Amino acid sequence: MEEGLITKWLRHEGDAVSEGEAICEIETEKTTDEIQAPTSGVLLKIVRKEGKAVPVNAVIAAIGSPGDDISSIPELSAAPTLAPTPPTEELELSLERIRISPSARRLARERGIDIGKIKGTGPGRRIVAEDVLKAAEKPETPAPPQGYKSTPLMGHRKVIADRLSLSARTAVQVPITMEVDMTSASKLKADQERAGTPIPYNDLIIKAVAMSLEEFPRMNTMVLGEELRTMEEVNVGIAVGLEDDLLVPVIRNANRLSLAEISRNANNLIERARSHALTTKEMSGGTFTVSNLGMYEVDLFAPVINPPETAILGVGRIVRKPVVSGGSVVIRPMVTFTLVFDHRVVDGVLAAKFLQRVKQLLEAPEKLSA
Repeated sequence: MEEGLITKWLRHEGDAVSEGEAICEIETEKTTDEIQAPTSGVLLKIVRKEGKAVPVNAVIAAIGSPGDDISSIPELSAAPTLAPTPPTEELELSLERIRISPSARRLARERGIDIGKIKGTGPGRRIVAEDVLKAAEKPETPAPPQGYKSTPLMGHRKVIADRLSLSARTAVQVPITMEVDMTSASKLKADQERAGTPIPYNDLIIKAVAMSLEEFPRMNTMVLGEELRTMEEVNVGIAVGLEDDLLVPVIRNANRLSLAEISRNANNLIERARSHALTTKEMSGGTFTVSNLGMYEVDLFAPVINPPETAILGVGRIVRKPVVSGGSVVIRPMVTFTLVFDHRVVDGVLAAKFLQRVKQLLEAPEKLSA
């Protein structure tokens, strides 16, 4: 996190505040958190107004006693003053002063070339006919389409853009795919429903991933600076797509939870994500992410790794298709998994073994419900 957006001040200048009392709300990495007063006193000055993006560790307000000298508190820097646009007459006069030969001026007029954008190569940097001809050969930059709505890249969308750009710049992302027969997993799901504890397919996948991460700790490793750090906790993030946002709440210590506990946690986190009620803590500390687009009839896709994690699993839809089993062609519910891993940390063989283990657990899911 590099900056936060102040969305609402809960106290006004001159109000008395107590230590630990919420004084404002800030939009951080896809969550809205409250900033608490670090001490008791009077809110003497609000330095950063609502709707302003503020760098981490910047001063946003002053709390003290009435009459305290706060002249040393830095104010928001003024926006740079833009140079005024010269009037039309002045612009035309400046064009007349451009050193250009009569033939070059005539050519530019005939071909509709702006002489103010031509670099002269003649004596004294005078524009000559050859310069105009060269300018005419260059393709014109297409004008931007007319009629559009401009929206600032800020808040949650800026966080998504920044993190995905960081992932693309740093991780060496390699995808591998594997088909999984979900026949046994479907039977386990049906058994759970009959027992009154329905378990979505995604929760079965999360459980299988968590158990596999415990067996393959290299997949639970991060690159932090010049260090490879294998994490002790197995914290699985769930990508939750909203109408105009993407949130990744985290199930902590998923490898230590039962299937029912994973399902309860996942359901709670997804509901809180849809209500935009997640806290920063609930979206921090992930070591691996599962992204499922199967409900949108997507067969397979390669998601982008969520930095600083090493891998992410993309899950497509379950499709009934013919497969060969025991020398016969049978119809089975099949799903395609795409594991995208950082080749700086994990080699292809290890990534394949990890994905194969996830497949094995789902095709023989007795251990998932143990």
